[in-house]
Amino acid sequence: MSDSTSGTGAPGAAYAGHYSEKGFRSRARGYLRRAGREVGEKVLFLYYTLDEPELPAWCRSVIYGALGYFLAPWDAAPDFIPGVGYTDDLGVLTAALATVAVHVTPEARRRAREQLDRWLG
Repeated sequence: MSDSTSGTGAPGAAYAGHYSEKGFRSRARGYLRRAGREVGEKVLFLYYTLDEPELPAWCRSVIYGALGYFLAPWDAAPDFIPGVGYTDDLGVLTAALATVAVHVTPEARRRAREQLDRWLG
C-alpha cells in the first residue's frame, strides 16, 4: 500500500495526509479498542480494500482521507469525550465505505473481521 494520495472532494479527503501505513499499524489496535466494533469493522474494511491491486485511484483517495481522519489527533468531536468521541469518525467512515462499497471484496471483509476478532475478541 502506498502512503500518498491525491486530494479529492471526498469525505475526509483533507485528512489524507494524516494516513500512513506505519501510523495506522502502530495506532489502530488501541484506537479500535476504544472506538468499538462498529467503527473497527468499517476502518478495517477500508484498510484491507487498499490491498486490491485494481482499486481505482479515486477510491484510494477516499479511503486514505477517511483513515487519515480516524487517525488524526484532532477532529470535529475529540475522541476522548465518552459517548460522543467517535461519532464523527463513524460518520466519515460510513460515508467513505458507502462511496467505495462496490470495491470492497468479500476477502477484504473476511480479513477485517478476522483481525477485529483477534484485537477485540
